[in-house]
Amino acid sequence: MKERSNESAENYLETILILSHRLPVVRSVDIANELDFKKSSVSIAMKNLREKNHITMTNAGYIYLTEEGKEIAEMIYERHRLLTKCLEVLGVSPDIAEEDACKIEHVISKESFDAIKKHISEHMPS
Repeated sequence: MKERSNESAENYLETILILSHRLPVVRSVDIANELDFKKSSVSIAMKNLREKNHITMTNAGYIYLTEEGKEIAEMIYERHRLLTKCLEVLGVSPDIAEEDACKIEHVISKESFDAIKKHISEHMPS
């Protein structure tokens, strides 16, 4: 069950990162809308991320990634983008590639991901 909670936390951190590129500020309601989750579920997740020091929240409810949170979010987002691209190049439809990359990004080892990344950089156009 621990892995599931890490996957959930990683998804939230990745979503905060993505939203922070699109919006001036990120709030729980933005995350709930993006993920199509109940605001109450997002509030619980934000409390857990604050306790792990992955995010900070202002009194106005603005959410910011801490350095540690940002590192995790960027790692997951890089995996997501690269794995999606790789699957699409292999002929997987964009929707399925996106969905599968989202699952793989949480369980793939650093060694395997680094090997895929190296192979892609050497053999595939950017």
